[in-house]
Amino acid sequence: MALSFRFGTVGAPISTAKKPGGSVGAILRLRELGLDAFELGWVQSVRVTEATCALIKATGEEQNVLLSVHAPYFINLNADAEEWPKSRKRLMDAAHYGALAGATEIIFHPGTYFGKPPAEVLPIAIERLQGCADELKAAGNSATLRPETMGKQGQLGSLADTLQMAKKVKGVQPCVDFAHLHARKGDGSLNTYEEWCAELEGYKKALGEKALKNLSCHISGIEYTEKGEKNHLPAQEADLDVNALFKALHDFGCGGRILCESPEMENDALYYKKTWMKVSGEKE
Repeated sequence: MALSFRFGTVGAPISTAKKPGGSVGAILRLRELGLDAFELGWVQSVRVTEATCALIKATGEEQNVLLSVHAPYFINLNADAEEWPKSRKRLMDAAHYGALAGATEIIFHPGTYFGKPPAEVLPIAIERLQGCADELKAAGNSATLRPETMGKQGQLGSLADTLQMAKKVKGVQPCVDFAHLHARKGDGSLNTYEEWCAELEGYKKALGEKALKNLSCHISGIEYTEKGEKNHLPAQEADLDVNALFKALHDFGCGGRILCESPEMENDALYYKKTWMKVSGEKE
């Protein structure tokens, strides 16, 4: 019996061998560890050949490891008119080469409010996302664009923001970063079973029960201040109540992928997988 969630890392595991190394080596190492999802960390830029993409895709299929891409950090759906074409190109390059590499999900940071209210920023972000989604569809690219929930209050990317984007644009779904959501308000809230249930209820109401079966999630320990996220931490050094979160996910019948971004990525990915099996009672 397969687990409801697949577990893996964002970026290559620390223990990836030098040869073959790279994304291919990362996929092979994840499989050795008993993990079965991998997010290609193209966070600085998209510099990859079509031949490399074909090799990554073949390895992912052969090893039964699901692939996604983390697009470059320098994307902002609320960029000014001069900057937006560059942001857009980064996102579209990630989607183009990601699809060639077998990735079905393109994760990206949606940007910043620049001090404006979300209600003013969202229509701009949604219109721009619509243009990207339309172009991908016309090109026959079926990868899902996933704006990530962000960890600071000044960043575009509350859960409500990402749900609104997904509701309005076909081919868009959120990437739910649980650590970011926990850190965003800066007060340690969003850490109980009841709070997570309320968030999942909102998700279900916005996008339907089916969307809960195909979640794309990030998780790690996190340090935060009153302004929100400061940095990622190993799971054991943080106050995120993983048991409460996983119980809520299980009770809502959720599934999909949970990818670890902690500094001890593969060790913590295995810890999260083990915890999921314990909380859910599921077996491989």
